[in-house]
Amino acid sequence: MSGRERLIAAAEAVREHIGTAHWLYGLLMVLDDEPLTILHRPTGRGYRVIISGIGDNFQLHTLLAARLVGDESQGLLPGEPPSSAAIAAATDGSDLTPAGGITGQFNLVDGYGQWIWNEGRPADIPQLADERVVVLDPPPYPRSWNAGRVYPMMRPNLTVDRILTADEAADWLGLVKPAQR
Repeated sequence: MSGRERLIAAAEAVREHIGTAHWLYGLLMVLDDEPLTILHRPTGRGYRVIISGIGDNFQLHTLLAARLVGDESQGLLPGEPPSSAAIAAATDGSDLTPAGGITGQFNLVDGYGQWIWNEGRPADIPQLADERVVVLDPPPYPRSWNAGRVYPMMRPNLTVDRILTADEAADWLGLVKPAQR
């Protein structure tokens, strides 16, 4: 999109003064075809994923759990994947607020040990070694949210590009800092 940086600056300048400007700003901050390195500290596993069209970190959190929690013999993570209603709410379903809400599976942390707040956006995740890194730690407390996505007409994509080798995951885990609060 040409002029994107100029539009971001304009929307950012007025988002506190014009009630709907924050929606435009949020749309302009959406990443497309962005690689992320995902590390699961408890198992030592790692993944490379590609994201597009994800509006906030609530949605990122839900989609990471949907794609990465599953059959451990296939290299996936232990745990209970989100319900089909939660996945539909985060992707292309018409019901954005499934009954019972959506339950968090992880605590998302960046490569520097800082919490990645669900209220933020994937664009807020800082790069470490030229790539955005998300560390999945156990949740320190139960958390849930109501809505699956903030932009109902935008279809997200989170593709597992590949599972990192044990050595690659260990190298990345050696770079990241312990979680801070």
